[in-house]
Amino acid sequence: MAAGDSLMNARKSKKGGKNFIAGAIKRPGSLHTALGVPQGQKIPQSKIAAAAQKGGNLGQKARFAQTLAGIRRK
Repeated sequence: MAAGDSLMNARKSKKGGKNFIAGAIKRPGSLHTALGVPQGQKIPQSKIAAAAQKGGNLGQKARFAQTLAGIRRK
């Protein structure tokens, strides 16, 4: 067994699937609340970019939102 085989087995065993992003979002709407944007309205990209520069949970959520914005459905 090669060294790369164990890495491939580890990747296969992790949970994934069709809707893995839905499970990655722990608290839907928390970025809206933190940025003061009402639910149902789009958050401006300028606000997300400014929040992404900050640290802590707010910055992490904003960077994750930027990542998700780059993912397009086929």
